[in-house]
This record gives sequence, C-alpha cells and structure tokens, in this order.
Amino acid sequence: MNFKHLHYFWVVARAGGVVRAAEQLHTSPQTLSGQIKLLEGRLGRRLFKRSGRNLELTDDGRVALRYADEIFALGGELEAALREPKLDGNQVLEFRVGLEDAVPKSVAYRLLEPALGLGRPVRLICIEGRFDDLLSRLALHRVDLVIADEPLTPRFSVKAFNHELGSSSMSFFAAPALRATLQGPFPRCLDGVPMLVPGATSSIRPQFEAWLTRHALQPRIVGEFDDGALMKAFGREGRGVFLSPRVVEAETAAQYGVQVLGHSDEMVDRFYAISVERRITHPCVAAITQAARGALFS
Repeated sequence: MNFKHLHYFWVVARAGGVVRAAEQLHTSPQTLSGQIKLLEGRLGRRLFKRSGRNLELTDDGRVALRYADEIFALGGELEAALREPKLDGNQVLEFRVGLEDAVPKSVAYRLLEPALGLGRPVRLICIEGRFDDLLSRLALHRVDLVIADEPLTPRFSVKAFNHELGSSSMSFFAAPALRATLQGPFPRCLDGVPMLVPGATSSIRPQFEAWLTRHALQPRIVGEFDDGALMKAFGREGRGVFLSPRVVEAETAAQYGVQVLGHSDEMVDRFYAISVERRITHPCVAAITQAARGALFS
C-alpha cells in the first residue's frame, strides 16, 4: 500500500471534502482525487460516494478511516519521540503550540510561561493562525496543543478534547490624550467616540455588539482587527478606545501607556486548551492548565 495515498484519503475524510483538504495539503483537488482513486484501486473498494455536491464515506471508507486514525496517530508519536534532541545529556521536550489569532498576546504569554518552568529543558514552538487551520495541524499531530478563545465543536471533524482554562471580563482602554476628550461617566463616555474593535471572527465581537445595543451606545468604529496586538498599537497612538481581557489589565496599561476607562462583566472572554488527549498527560499541557486554573483565572 502507498501510505502517501492513505494519508491523502485521511486528510480528505477529516477535512470533509477534497477542496478544503487540498488547501491544507497545499496541492490541487485534481491531484488529491487522482491519488484517492489509486488507493481505491489498490484496495478494490470504494471509499467515498457522492451525496449531492458533497463526498460521504462508504462503509468501507469508515473502516479505512478507523485504521488510518490509528496509523497516523502512531506515526505522530514516533515523530515526536525521535525529533527530541538532547541538551547536556538531558532530553529536550519539544512543545508545539497553535495560538488562535484572536487570543491576546499578553494572555498567551501568561498561559504558556509555566511550560518553561518545568524541571527539564523545553523548546517552545509557537504557531499562530486561524482556528480551523490550527485544528487541522492538531489532527495531523503537527502541534501538541491549540489555545483558542472558542471551544472545539462538532462542526469540526477533528477528534480532540476541550480543556477550559478560565474566563475574564473585559476592560476598556484609551490613550491619555484621547481620554482627556471624553465626557461623562463610563460607559456613556463611549457614545460617538472612535473605537477599535476585534474582527468579526472573534468570539467577543457579538457580545460587544449586544452590549452596545443594551446600553444604547453608538461609538464610531474606525478599525477592526484580527490581530489584538495591532489593535492595541493603534490604541496606544490615540486612534480609538479598545477593549481587552481584564485579567491582563495591568500589563496592557503598562505596555501600551494607556489608561483604563472602565470594566464590563457582561462580556466574557473564555480560553480553551484543545488537545488530542482526553486525560492530560503531556507535562507542558499539565503545567499550563494547572497554572491557568490555579492562578491566572482564579
């Protein structure tokens, strides 16, 4: 059997379609379809069937997928075990983490820092990206953990588990010069002022829009950002009021030279660690979850 063909089949089955799988594998849909046909010819079984415009697994395809899951899970374990170098005679633990774009950098640092405090050498590799892309990497065992502000749901065909780390209410910030122009108490002072907001894919965005409606506020939205650090950089220059998790309020104010306008408990940003482990055994993941639940979000 050509295991490259099996790998292509596995990615297509997990991605839910040839086009999406081709994007993940950086190849063409035609190449994928051709490789899967070769695999079906080798096995003498059809693995997919058409259902309208979609592909569905056949009974034989579901059997093949179960075996492929086990084969590539073992392959991932083998690669992880052998790629760890040694440092002064101690095994270096390589820890690959996928960070969703929407997770604030200051929160990400506070979450990941305990992984570097283990009693052994750790090499931390951080990969930032969109939630669906990071889940694809997790399914392929290219990252050990995904940290996001949304949980894994059944709409993603990835066999993984959510570990809630904690939650934070939101704080509002403004540069000193901008704050001096605001009138009235918080939150009325936000009416009509320039505002920098998280992008449409952020989990906090719909909460923020509902909050504005409840309080009858109409700020001027002058910027939308998927990258929270870029949003804060604009805020530091006085381009608009912005919001960020209250759990890192002090760090945000100090790092960007901004002032706190007020807080809202009506908006809550939740953070999750997503791994292929139902029961956490990876020492870095254990350190992260324990520190988050015991100190950061306590």
